[in-house]
Amino acid sequence: MNVWEAASDKAAGLHLSRKNGFFIVETQLFLPRPLEIVFPFFADAANLETITPPWVRFEIVTPGPIAMRAGALIQYRLRLHGVPLRWQSEITAWEPPRRFVDEQRRGPYRTWIHEHTFTESKGGCEVRDFVRYAALGGWLADRLFIGHNVRRIFEYRARRLQEIFA
Repeated sequence: MNVWEAASDKAAGLHLSRKNGFFIVETQLFLPRPLEIVFPFFADAANLETITPPWVRFEIVTPGPIAMRAGALIQYRLRLHGVPLRWQSEITAWEPPRRFVDEQRRGPYRTWIHEHTFTESKGGCEVRDFVRYAALGGWLADRLFIGHNVRRIFEYRARRLQEIFA
């Protein structure tokens, strides 16, 4: 089955769709910790390595600590299916402790825009992701391997966050 035909996995809080030529990833995750604990974890770019699957071999290249703010540029290295990739993202919106947006400036996608939002909720914090991306190679490349990898990465991320904030 095509990853985009499996439109959502409510148990994992993951919803995948396509709209206006973009692939959309939406996640929703409740973490049983207050906003003032959850947001600082996400505000530390070094924690991205902690919530990225080991098979991606993700590494932040930018020397730390990274001052998170609008305009901050962060360089990464990773591997997908053995292929080394470089990625640069820019923080284009920084509104602590409620929201931030990172956008790919150089990397494996034509477009990658990832909005993170944080909302206080009874007994914890609701963390949501909204990603809009366009794949190099279009829908065929996405259907063959990109979409599956994106889904696995976000599923792993949700599991790790649940472990960390349990």
